[in-house]
This record gives sequence, C-alpha cells and structure tokens, in this order.
Amino acid sequence: MFKSAIMLDLYIMLCGLSTIIMVIALWKTVDYRKSFHQGIAGQTWDSLSSLIFCIFLGYLTIPFIMFLTQEQKDLFIAVIFLIGALYVLISLTLMHKIVRAMKGR
Repeated sequence: MFKSAIMLDLYIMLCGLSTIIMVIALWKTVDYRKSFHQGIAGQTWDSLSSLIFCIFLGYLTIPFIMFLTQEQKDLFIAVIFLIGALYVLISLTLMHKIVRAMKGR
C-alpha cells in the first residue's frame, strides 16, 4: 500500500510538472508566432500551434484518466501518440522550410 501511495504521488507530481511545461510551451508558441509572416512557414507554425494546444488539452485530462476503462485509456494514449507523431512530422517540415529559405531556395 505504501508503494502505491508513493507511485500516485510521483504520478501527480510528474503530471503537474508536465502540464506546467506545456503551459510555457503554449505561451512561447503564441509569442513566437509574430516571428513568422503569413507564408508557408507561418501556416506551418499555425498547424504546430494547433497540435501543441491539442497536446495541452490532453495533459489537462490526465488527472481524470484513472476513471476510464482500460480500453478508453488505450484509445486516449493512441490519440496522444498520433498527435505527437504529427507534431514531429510538421516540426521537421517547418525546419526544412526554414533552412531552405535561409539558403535562398
């Protein structure tokens, strides 16, 4: 029982820290938006911002995940993984566009 309480406390602390970091990331996303013009890089940044917001919403629901059935938890995690994978793909695309623009292509 004692080990379970420690794990729950660790779970809550890690979830809280993760949520705080996501709030900072979301704030930086909005702040950095003014660095982009409305071109392709700006549109890509908007897509990234939307995914960051979706991931943030996922983090906000973490305290309630213990009330879900195992099948619902599995689906929830799969959706978060999908959003994360899309985020990585769009991030790489944005970085490639920025590098190409810097090279003048």
